[in-house]
Amino acid sequence: MINLILFGPPGSGKGTQAKKLAEKYKLIHISTGDLFRYEMGNDTPLGLKAKEFIAAGNLVPDSITVGMLENKLNKHLDSAGFILDGFPRTIAQCEALDKIFADKNMSISKLVALEVGEEELIKRLLERGKTSGRKDDSDESIIENRIKVYHEETSPVFNYYDNQKLSHKINGIGSIEDIFGRLCDSIDSLS
Repeated sequence: MINLILFGPPGSGKGTQAKKLAEKYKLIHISTGDLFRYEMGNDTPLGLKAKEFIAAGNLVPDSITVGMLENKLNKHLDSAGFILDGFPRTIAQCEALDKIFADKNMSISKLVALEVGEEELIKRLLERGKTSGRKDDSDESIIENRIKVYHEETSPVFNYYDNQKLSHKINGIGSIEDIFGRLCDSIDSLS
């Protein structure tokens, strides 16, 4: 079983690459962004709470995120593995994830981080905002806050898994296919 964390700041290409990797390696793609959009689109109690945080450019509290993630994992325990996109975002979430996986006799195989500069991230997100209709991708001040929150609260996740010798950085600049090739090389090194 391969269990990957695809890691990087907002706009680094995690969602695009996670879908391609899930298809190639037959993994279940778990995007917290998709989980949140589903919950918010259906105005569930968790979705309404998540909307408030995301609209302000802040992270959704761990209790909401962890609960949604565990429900999704439980539905696919017989799969070839998982690729997590947008989770974990805090050390507390890393610890919760490790516990969930340990309880299921599973573990994280690797964290792969996409490295992209801030100027490029802002450009990508504003471009995505034009086509996606996502309010959080259309306002540069919200984008800048999301990147700031990432650096302050999320980037330590890389070190958490690096201390377990599981983290690897990938250049996130280039064509989608070039970046995909780099990611596959990193994943193929697991076997």
